[in-house]
Amino acid sequence: MIHLRSFSLRRPEALEEKGFPFSLPVVQSLETLVFSAPVTFFVGENGSGKSTLLEALACAAGSITVGSESVKTDPSLAAVRRLADQLRLVWQKRTHRGFFLRAEDFFGYARKMAMLRLEMEEDLRSVDRDYQDRSTTAAAFARLPYANEIHDIERRYGEGLEARSHGESFLALFQSRFVPGGLYLLDEPEAPLSPIRQLALIAVLKQMVTQEAQFIIATHSPILMAFPEALIYNFDVIPPRPVAYTDLEHVKLTRDFLDNPDAFLEHL
Repeated sequence: MIHLRSFSLRRPEALEEKGFPFSLPVVQSLETLVFSAPVTFFVGENGSGKSTLLEALACAAGSITVGSESVKTDPSLAAVRRLADQLRLVWQKRTHRGFFLRAEDFFGYARKMAMLRLEMEEDLRSVDRDYQDRSTTAAAFARLPYANEIHDIERRYGEGLEARSHGESFLALFQSRFVPGGLYLLDEPEAPLSPIRQLALIAVLKQMVTQEAQFIIATHSPILMAFPEALIYNFDVIPPRPVAYTDLEHVKLTRDFLDNPDAFLEHL
């Protein structure tokens, strides 16, 4: 399902604004970017602007954030929100489902969930102390909201995200937060994932696409880029253009390196 069909600048004069992110070449040359597949990748070198545009999309769409801050209040997105205000989003079917996730925010989210669980458990102990001389019914009602919170965390994440490896907990979080029919904006989701886990993520994406989900992903991973029939935008050209998987520099370089690593390493 394609929920977000395209985005562009509302008015060309917005490019006259000073400073980041309007100074980025990818923003200065921004045309209409069309999403013609359920899975789209933004691919390019560091500094090419792919993450900045993804963040601006998240702000413009009002995406839920998997992290410690909302897109509306996150200080690290203050400059990007100026660009988001100038974006025009064209929807085929407006959705408020889904989320925005940056790899670096995941670890903060895992810690936040661990702290929340500890707080709920401490609150339960406090209730037990405060209600030890009260009726069983009164104590049960007092315990209920905290017990429900802990149950919900366990239902979503089992023993807890912090009890697993980074790759395992990332996939657990991703699957637990999935809602059919959502728009999912992911910035370098491969960061905590081994190659095997990246293949597992591809399998998860394929399943979610069958449930009317749309994904826009900024990535450096040739494994993720191989997702069948994905649309790939090359941010190493200005303006970004669709590119075939086999024509990507990331893919060519990785293949050449794996074929003959010594040829690269001897020159370093």
